Amino acid sequence: MKKESYELFKSADINKITKVVSEELEQRNEQAFWGEKVVPFTEAILSVLLPLRDSNRLYDPEGANVDELTPELFLRWSDFVSLKSLAFRIQKSNDLDNDMKTDIDLKILGDYLGRYNINLEEEELDFPISHYNLHQGVSNVIKSLL
Repeated sequence: MKKESYELFKSADINKITKVVSEELEQRNEQAFWGEKVVPFTEAILSVLLPLRDSNRLYDPEGANVDELTPELFLRWSDFVSLKSLAFRIQKSNDLDNDMKTDIDLKILGDYLGRYNINLEEEELDFPISHYNLHQGVSNVIKSLL
């Protein structure tokens, strides 16, 4: 990972991070197909991780508290199964009426997951394996950019 990526994830906003990812894609002359997938996927993940980072409530997919957002943590959340579980966990937290409430807007992530047949009302329902495989490819492209 590039040193700049760590600084970016540590403090930049969603627009700055997605701009850098988009510019890296252009410089590498990746096929347009990847650009259509990488930037929206990055934005969807960051739409939840950045508010968690900024409110000091960041955690990893296993639920352990984490001090800062790193490219590695971002990539761990880019696993489609982990991302689905994150959406449900945030949704449940948003529904709470106590100190554990997060009030994180799930619209961007929810819309993104909905486009890939993720049922956001019944967590136990599975999704097509082809979507999982596609997002593994997207994650690999993102990893190469960071």
